Amino acid sequence: MEPLTALPGPAESLAAGHRNSSADIVAAHAARRYFDAKRQSIGLARQFVVTTLTSWGISGEPAEDIRLCASELASNALTHGTRPGHGFLVRLSAFDCRVSLEVHDSRDITAEHYPQVRLAAGTHVSGRGLRIVDSLADDWGIERREPFGKVVWSHFKAAP
Repeated sequence: MEPLTALPGPAESLAAGHRNSSADIVAAHAARRYFDAKRQSIGLARQFVVTTLTSWGISGEPAEDIRLCASELASNALTHGTRPGHGFLVRLSAFDCRVSLEVHDSRDITAEHYPQVRLAAGTHVSGRGLRIVDSLADDWGIERREPFGKVVWSHFKAAP
């Protein structure tokens, strides 16, 4: 399945889903990859992020934070965000001294299914993903995709 057919919308726009003050910012680096809705895609998404960041000269703690957030957001997309027959898209872009991570999925934002930071009890085996993203990312948020789906994005200070 062609990634942009599966997930139409603002994936082509650097400013899509981001809080940039200027739509004229040009990414120094950008990469994206589509993943099928399979459990092994989470590990493949992590590896894509690590390989991409390494090729950009980004390593150490910033790369580890981005990798962990990518894992959490990919897990959420797979578990909560994919419609039957659709996977998810991971997009990285770097500009200035910042890296943006986006995970695009096909499930619309609804009042019943709005992604939010939760307080998971110590005995719960899930529910900590967005809390991790909130603690590691400099900024993060959720945007609607057109005609369907959403983008969960996060920004990190990181430079090669």
